Amino acid sequence: MDEIESRFISSQRVAHLASADGTGAPHVVTICFVLEAGVIYTAIDAKPKRVDAMKLRRVRNIIENPNVALVFDRYSEDWNRIGYVMVTGQGTLMAEGEERLMAETALREKYLQYQEMLPVGCPVIKIEPKRVVSWGNLELDEGPRPDQTNTSR
Repeated sequence: MDEIESRFISSQRVAHLASADGTGAPHVVTICFVLEAGVIYTAIDAKPKRVDAMKLRRVRNIIENPNVALVFDRYSEDWNRIGYVMVTGQGTLMAEGEERLMAETALREKYLQYQEMLPVGCPVIKIEPKRVVSWGNLELDEGPRPDQTNTSR
């Protein structure tokens, strides 16, 4: 991915992760993520879930079929502002190691909520991009992002 695509991805707060099981049945979820050195990481956080982390469909799918896609998009009523980046690649589940710890730390830094909602040692999904396609306006919006706004008074 080029620098403009990387900046656009890094500026986004959420992405849409598509995975498929061994039969090709699709599954899409909205995720929080970080982009570090061209690799995308997302964690299994502590938000309430109907099943144990390792039984989540996205986790089972990636174990069974590592091919994934991510979409980072911006919609605007001003259609001159619409843009997206789609990344396809390989997903792997990381349960331990220095790289997993680096991703966990980076996720906590990007998302204030993860100070409480991201368990220490949580599983992390690593997505290694193989193909990147972008379209539209990828210029960054002016002004502070929500995670950069000082809310203390």
